[in-house]
Amino acid sequence: MANFNKGGRPRKSTAQKKRYKVDVKMATEEYYVLKSKAQKANLTISEYMRQCIAVSSVRERITPEVQIYIRKLCGMANNLNQIARKANAQGYTNVRKEYIHLADQIDQLIDRL
Repeated sequence: MANFNKGGRPRKSTAQKKRYKVDVKMATEEYYVLKSKAQKANLTISEYMRQCIAVSSVRERITPEVQIYIRKLCGMANNLNQIARKANAQGYTNVRKEYIHLADQIDQLIDRL
């Protein structure tokens, strides 16, 4: 009788057990948006939130140092545009290719940040 099986559902492994409960405060509108999205996905709110956590990614906030660099790059881009506009107005068309190349590089840097 040492191998007595009581029947019923098998026990979940330690990794499958849900041990933690998280309380989240949200506004009424946020709650109903969440509820609506969960219903559209045919999931409970809890399961919908678990899937959101598993699938989504959050970008880290921009540091003040990076914000300063972005501001400087935007200023450089504006200056470059003004120089190109004046050069075009005065007939320096051979500078245009170099200007476009530099402007593209600045735009790529801004996009990466």
